[in-house]
Amino acid sequence: MSNYKKIVYWSEEDRAFIVEVPELPGCAADGDTYQEALQNAEIVVQEWIETAKTLGRSIPKPIKA
Repeated sequence: MSNYKKIVYWSEEDRAFIVEVPELPGCAADGDTYQEALQNAEIVVQEWIETAKTLGRSIPKPIKA
């Protein structure tokens, strides 16, 4: 599991759990369950990082708590 901060909340409008990763702009995922949303977020984080590398963009370090 990545060390990036994840904010998880229920969206009544979407009828799904939403996960946002604040350190990675635009990085978010959803799922029907809390666990599914977190699993999907891990996939999206890796894809975000791979895309940033491909485009030569900097990758923010996880914020230490």
